[in-house]
Amino acid sequence: MTALTNRYDLVLIFDVKNGNPNGDPDAGNLPRLDPETNHGLVTDVCLKRKIRNYVELAHAGEDGRHIYVEEGAILNDKHRQAYRALRPEDPKVDKDAKLNPKSDEEAARLRQFMCDNFFDVRTFGAVMSTGVNCGQVRG
Repeated sequence: MTALTNRYDLVLIFDVKNGNPNGDPDAGNLPRLDPETNHGLVTDVCLKRKIRNYVELAHAGEDGRHIYVEEGAILNDKHRQAYRALRPEDPKVDKDAKLNPKSDEEAARLRQFMCDNFFDVRTFGAVMSTGVNCGQVRG
């Protein structure tokens, strides 16, 4: 896998008839609308979810194509995967509620593990600094 050195932006244009491409949970799941043009709005979060769902369906189980932000997933469990890979003999990895990198080098290796294994961390970035700290990645 070749690392990208430049940032990429995208524009996605699609048409929906008799549907709701991005419901607003704060408004009873009604479609999001631009109040001036009455055109439908789709948030970046919605587009990212659609991309994650596609990758999960099209590339299920492939190395490097796992999804970090999944419905019902506990993110700290995914952080622990990185710590287990780097510290296989450390009993604290499975027990401690809080884990932090021991050095800047280990922090970089944790981030690299997350990027190598999770498509959406690599693509969109992630803040992985909850109780089990794996740092931050910019998308």
